[in-house]
Amino acid sequence: IEKAEEYQITIKKLEREADGLTRAVFAELNKTFITPLDREDLQRIASKTDDVIDYIEGISGRFISYHISSTPPFVVDIAKELHKATKEVHYMISRLHNVKGDKEIINHCRNTSDIEHNIDDLYRKAVGKLFETNDAIHIIKMKDIYEGLETASDRCVDVADVVEDIVLKYS
Repeated sequence: IEKAEEYQITIKKLEREADGLTRAVFAELNKTFITPLDREDLQRIASKTDDVIDYIEGISGRFISYHISSTPPFVVDIAKELHKATKEVHYMISRLHNVKGDKEIINHCRNTSDIEHNIDDLYRKAVGKLFETNDAIHIIKMKDIYEGLETASDRCVDVADVVEDIVLKYS
């Protein structure tokens, strides 16, 4: 939390870079006649991956704008799980060059879904614990942060669903 602003600046830079990469993917797809995978599939992956990054950047911004000064309960556990989910997304995307011969990708899609279920459980516990307090402003702030983390994990599953569709299509 001490370095929250520093981390938020770094995350914001990464999110801007990701936006640029997403635009570059769309631009390249628009000028390429033949693509290794269906154009629409590549666009969906780029768009869904950008959504994950957008949510993570939004969460980091909330910590600053809500003046969160100490690490809230459950945030570290949820963030660790979200990190695992983003690593799965990275793995899946990095393996798409060999989609026809790599059935292992599907296991990583399913892992992402399992991680998202873990995050759902943590989210429910976190929100339940929040409502044991009487501080309405704190509840609103933290519920928003927890929802952002949970939604980021949902977006990871969206990427996994697109990748799984592609793997099944090409196998």
